[in-house]
Order: sequence, then structure tokens, then C-alpha cells
Amino acid sequence: MSATTTTTEPVDDRFTTTDWGLFLSVAGIWGASFLFIDIGLDAMPPGVITLLRVGLGALALAVLPLPRRRMRIRAEDRVRIVTLSVVWVAVPFTMFPIAEQHISSAVAGLLNGGTPIFAAIFAMVLLRQPTRGAQLLGIAVGFVGVVLVSLPSIGDGSSEAFGVALVVLATVCYGLAVTLAGPVQQRYGSVDLMARMLALATIWTAPYGLWQVGDANWEVGPLVAVAVLGVVGTGIAFALMGALVGRVGSTRASFITYVIPVVALALGVVFRGDDVVPLELVGVGFVIGGAYLASRRTAARAPVRTGRV
Repeated sequence: MSATTTTTEPVDDRFTTTDWGLFLSVAGIWGASFLFIDIGLDAMPPGVITLLRVGLGALALAVLPLPRRRMRIRAEDRVRIVTLSVVWVAVPFTMFPIAEQHISSAVAGLLNGGTPIFAAIFAMVLLRQPTRGAQLLGIAVGFVGVVLVSLPSIGDGSSEAFGVALVVLATVCYGLAVTLAGPVQQRYGSVDLMARMLALATIWTAPYGLWQVGDANWEVGPLVAVAVLGVVGTGIAFALMGALVGRVGSTRASFITYVIPVVALALGVVFRGDDVVPLELVGVGFVIGGAYLASRRTAARAPVRTGRV
């Protein structure tokens, strides 16, 4: 598939009060998603959590009165959207609940901060984007951070190592999805694209979820947590993110990635009593610093081109 698009970022780099409200809302919601998954696991198996999350998110975007482009999907984009529904939603959303059976929500959130690092790698490999200087340094620093965050859990045994591996793989999927999604988002809009992806992902995750539904205990607390995860954390949050991207541009909106691990860490420690060792804190510093460097442009205010994929 091939497509070439050009986008530019807003010249005014100041966040308004509304921009900050959107930014902090999305960062808080997505940072809390790891906590909601952990609470859901108190009563539900991973497959049920994923199916409810995806299905409720799709329903929320379907019924909310949001501005939509209602454009007909190009034939060449259909495979891309199906692919995104798998690598951006179905696979990582399935992996996180399984992983959090083995590692804490705080560690899962910290590892998720590596998304921009993998996105930079895929952009370099798939889009032939020149990567040098600060970006290469960011990729290296970020990998060191991921290793430092992972080491304490890996040292605790094979079960924790399995959880770490799943989160890292899910983060790799996010990095690939971000790279592939750019042209499609620009053509159809973030809300329309996510609505289609969530609807498709509901189909892909249904067999696993329905297979495990008999093992679920429908307790109020975990059920509410998963409902919030789906409606707010998956549906409404993507709508808010789409609005933020439209107001401040994709580059500055992506800074949310640096806040999410901090939110996940704080909520995990406060509400679930997650243990965090100093090495993990050092590691998250490396991850956030590396992600910042890796996501920088090679040239200030240069057009961002999406080439052959």
C-alpha cells in the first residue's frame, strides 16, 4: 500500500485552557486504564474484560453526537483499517489484561511509555524517514529504560517475565499502529477511524471473550471499572484525543505519552499498593526521556510526509 500526505502543525505553540483540559483529561483517563484492568481482574477473566472494553467503546462512539466526516472508505484503505483493528486494538487490548495477571498495573503503565520509541523505529524502517542524532539517541535511551523497568519483574520469575513480554509486545503493536494510522486518520478523521476499528475489533475479540464468559463473577465494583474502561477509557477518550489533535496538532498531542506512565504509577501505588523499586523509577525516567527524543522531528516545522508502507 502506498499513500503520501502532508500535514503541518499549528504555528501558535501555546496551549489554551481548553487544550490543557483535553490534554490532562486524556492523559488521566488512559493512565487510569491500567488500574481499571487490574480491578476488573478481581472478578473477570482477561477475555471478558477485553470484549467488554472494546464493545462498550464501539457503542459509545456509535451513539455519541460527535462530528463525523461520513466518507466512503477507499478500496486501498480497507485492508489498512482491518490491519489497524488488529494491531491497534484487538491484540494489545487482549494482551494487557493477560499481562496484568502476572505484573502490577504500575509496571504495565511504565512499560507502555515506550510506544514513541517503537513508533520511531517503524517510521525509520517502513516509511524510510531519516533518523539521526537526537532520535537515534532517544531510541537507545528508551531501550535502556525499558530494560531497567523490566529487570525487577523478570528477576522475580518466569510468570512476571511473561507479563513483561506481553506488555512490550503490545507496545510494539502500538508503535506499528501509530505509523500505519497517519494517512487514514487524515482522510477519515480520528473518531470515524476509531469507531470502525473498535467495531471490527469487537468481532475479533468476541470468540475469546465468549469462551471465558462462564468464568466471570459479575461483582459490581469490577463490572463498573470495566464499564468505565470501555465507555470512557476507550470510547470517549479517543473522541477527546481526536479533538485535541485537531486543536494542537498530532506532535504536541502525542506528549500525552510522557504523562501516562506517571499517572499509571501513582494510581497503582495509591489504590492497589503496587511495589515499585528504585530501578523501575530510574527506568521510567529513561523511557520518558528516550520517548521525547525519539519523537522529535528531524527538522523544525518541516512537513511530515507519510510515504510507502
